[in-house]
Amino acid sequence: MPVSPPVETRPEPSWIKVIDQTRCIGCHACSTACKSENQVPLSVNRTYVKSVDVGRYPQARRFFQVTRCNQCADPPCVAACPTGAMFQRRDGIVDFAKTVCIGCKACIAACPYDAIFINPDDHAAEKCNFCAHRLDRGLEPACVVVCPTQAIVVGDRHDPAGRAARILHRDPVAVRRPEKDTRPQLFYKGAHAATLDPLAATRPAGGLFMWSQQPRGPQVVVSGHPHAHNSAAAAVLSYDVAHRAPWDWRVSLYTWTKSIAAGAYLSAAALVLGGALDAASVLWQWVAPAVALVFMAVTGVILIADLEHPERFYLIFTRPQWRSWLVRGAFIIGAYGGVLVLHLALNVLDAPEWQRPVAWAGVPLAAATAVYTAYLFAQAKARDLWQSALLPAHLLVQALMAGSAVLTPLAVSVAPESLPLLLWMVAGSAAAHLLLVAGETSVTHGTAHARFAVDEMVRGQFRTSFWLGAAAVAAGVLAPWAGAALALLPLVGLMAYEHAYVQAGQAVPLA
Repeated sequence: MPVSPPVETRPEPSWIKVIDQTRCIGCHACSTACKSENQVPLSVNRTYVKSVDVGRYPQARRFFQVTRCNQCADPPCVAACPTGAMFQRRDGIVDFAKTVCIGCKACIAACPYDAIFINPDDHAAEKCNFCAHRLDRGLEPACVVVCPTQAIVVGDRHDPAGRAARILHRDPVAVRRPEKDTRPQLFYKGAHAATLDPLAATRPAGGLFMWSQQPRGPQVVVSGHPHAHNSAAAAVLSYDVAHRAPWDWRVSLYTWTKSIAAGAYLSAAALVLGGALDAASVLWQWVAPAVALVFMAVTGVILIADLEHPERFYLIFTRPQWRSWLVRGAFIIGAYGGVLVLHLALNVLDAPEWQRPVAWAGVPLAAATAVYTAYLFAQAKARDLWQSALLPAHLLVQALMAGSAVLTPLAVSVAPESLPLLLWMVAGSAAAHLLLVAGETSVTHGTAHARFAVDEMVRGQFRTSFWLGAAAVAAGVLAPWAGAALALLPLVGLMAYEHAYVQAGQAVPLA
């Protein structure tokens, strides 16, 4: 019986893009075509052409880099998005659905290439998506069509006859920031290292970039390195586009209020479970859970207010994308808030004896509330300062410091017997915080991006907040001798430190 030949099945298309920088003339036709095709408003770009001047007159040359989404095979923006608004198609294209975007900006914080922005017209996240609507109709992306030198090539990596696949498999190509392990599907042929590395070129003197000055102001991240470059060649940026840091003071404030919310319950529970505070004390039955619940509510308000679409916050619960730590954190906060309500309700129901069993659930939830932000920050692959294995422990220490500090003045009238131990908790956690900060800022970091961020925090634009915060926390170490009045200073210091830490982590140029 004759055997039928096997049917050849072609794999699903896997789109790649190759930018041949040896052909690019820096005409910006791709930028203009992209804006026209996708109706991209002014002040933001899905793609633009960066230029760097390498060498010194009379032996200088200008190099270009077409800058856009890298269409990662392992996209961190997709993992970080809480609602699935950023998603990866079966053909590998990373696309977006604006109708379910809540504007949390987690995708922007996660992207190591500064390729995502908030559209000022509809307040949803947006980026290059390979002109997927054109590819689906058999058309090439708009940038490919208009490029006068055919420097932009799009194709299926499985098509051996395609020009993109031939370049990929035969010519030397490079990707941006391979150490981030996102496996970019945007490849550069003939790109100069000074264009691929966002810190390789210095900023021009006086901030005078070609055609215009870079904008200034809060949250603006100016391209290039302000002091020195990592390239062997003399390289100066001549044209680039500044970006805004995604998370502003509200995220700094949220980490502070959340520390108080988690730490107030943890501190009181530690006293009760350790036998230093009577379970019938007003501090344990009413004050600590009430303070925690109030600051938990404030934290929720801040988180919702930080969204570009606050009216859509419910989508985190109705269509959760479970790899996102924004989703996991929201459910942790919700469960912790439920425990706090139950704790207070048991007083109303005259059943305080059940508060100790409730604490066995409340303590781990409070600890999880304190530390989950470390995993949220770790998903922000773009921010090297936040990629610290000690950050969960540090956040737990901060919560204990904030919680014991806020309870100390309240304990003066309702539980004076707990005051000495509370003061020692303030002092011990403040000392531990300062030791962790000293280690974070004095040990040499493994990447230039992390070193840049530490420099911005300690000696750069956030130095005032950092050093004032350190001084205020240091005063808290003296709390056992100075009394309850001094215990509040670590709260002020923690707020200042959180602002410096969160903003410095975002101050490094990525493009």
